[in-house]
Amino acid sequence: MELRTPRIYSVSELTAELKALLENTFTGVWVEGEISNFKHHTSGHMYFTLKDERGQLRAVMFRGSNRGLQFRPEDGLAVIVFGNVTIYEPRGEYQVYVECMEPKGLGALQLAFEQLKTRLEAEGLFDPARKRPIPLLPKKIGVVTSPSGAAIRDILQIIHRRFANVQVLIFPVRVQGEGAAAEIVEGVEFLNKRGDLDVLIVARGGGSIEDLWAFNEEVVARAIYASQTPVISAVGHETDFTIADFVADVRAPTPSAAAELVISRKAELSQRVDDLFSRLVSHMRYRAERSGERLRSLERHLRLLSPLERVKGQRERLRDGALALQSSMSHRLALWRGELRTAAARLDSLSPLAILARGYSVCRRLPDLSILTRAASVAEGERVEVLLHQGGLICRVEEQRQ
Repeated sequence: MELRTPRIYSVSELTAELKALLENTFTGVWVEGEISNFKHHTSGHMYFTLKDERGQLRAVMFRGSNRGLQFRPEDGLAVIVFGNVTIYEPRGEYQVYVECMEPKGLGALQLAFEQLKTRLEAEGLFDPARKRPIPLLPKKIGVVTSPSGAAIRDILQIIHRRFANVQVLIFPVRVQGEGAAAEIVEGVEFLNKRGDLDVLIVARGGGSIEDLWAFNEEVVARAIYASQTPVISAVGHETDFTIADFVADVRAPTPSAAAELVISRKAELSQRVDDLFSRLVSHMRYRAERSGERLRSLERHLRLLSPLERVKGQRERLRDGALALQSSMSHRLALWRGELRTAAARLDSLSPLAILARGYSVCRRLPDLSILTRAASVAEGERVEVLLHQGGLICRVEEQRQ
């Protein structure tokens, strides 16, 4: 048996043949995996690894292919890529050149929406504390929208019906398609530079996420955030949400609702003014009554503190005291008169003169006028004086009787 000499490949020869085999066999393949080690080079190319639970595959997406991506590739994101499998000869590693990429389970636009929403929210662009109130009665309103769409017709109709004298300045823009976002930014910036507008409305009618995508662009969000004039976002229908809605000061579910928000009904305002006037009148009446009561209380207090009132009070108290004193003195005098009459009667009953009036007499010895109470106190022949009730007698003692 003839022995065949085996072919010996050099590394580069084997690599080249394997590359040709892979490129001829695996052209235009779809590969599913999770991104890891993602790097977006300054050249614009994207380098990453696709992996699953049992293997991994290097991948590169050149700048020309990734320029149209709507979302940001990142580590951990499950994707489906389309491309060609080849070998990178200098290192002998096989890899896939990715021509297009889609997130698995979620549309590219929806993923881009969620990624931008998360990033801008972290920066504080959605912070409720920075949102400004809409003026109650704006004099000038700016509208950034398509001049031919239903949105502007609805807005103008409602504003004209409610307050026909409000000025509306329209900045016409495309609201979908390439270049729409740049025109919306230009409109917001231009109307801000005027400096005479009270509020801006950024609006368009409903549509798919692709139709509304201009209002999900980061440049539009930052233009609304930088606006010095309060902004109402009115994009799509009630169930549609865009990044512009989250950044704006107020989100209106529809363009018509935005017009209703920015211009209150005249009848409602008139009724509100009437209600406020009634409340003001009622409050003023209440305050007047309270003030009157307070004034009367102060007058009473001042009267109590007035020197004239004090003198008057003292005079009245002095008069009352004098009357009480006079009454007391009269009473006491009457008592004293009674007591005096009683004492006089008693004294009168005990008076010697009263005794003499009953027939008794007083005998006194002469000349010392001492009262005689015993016969032995005087000798016969001595003179005595006998006092009677009326008058008296000078007598000489002729005889003593014991």
